[in-house]
Amino acid sequence: MSQFIINASQPVNDKIFDLSAFEKFLHERIKVEGRTGNLGDTIAISQQGSGNIEVIAHQEFSGRYLKYLTKKYLKKQQLRDWLRVVSTSKGVYELRFYNVMNDEAEEDDE
Repeated sequence: MSQFIINASQPVNDKIFDLSAFEKFLHERIKVEGRTGNLGDTIAISQQGSGNIEVIAHQEFSGRYLKYLTKKYLKKQQLRDWLRVVSTSKGVYELRFYNVMNDEAEEDDE
């Protein structure tokens, strides 16, 4: 059994990220044995607390696949320019804002 957590609390608190829509997206898109909509008892997706989604897989499941689907969702919602997916520890992914302030400061120095 493997457990993955996607922490999206930062963008959820800023009200630019819809957690329940993302959960629904994962339910629709995760493939089991090459077929979407085939989750059954092997994979469970649930919201944990404010801004966290927990994915529990009772079979082989790749964290990279979860990261890929998260990026795909961000692109679809046109949030990819502001948010990135960072792995903070094994099985834990966090949605973080790009550090825009530092980029502007560096441009001023030139």
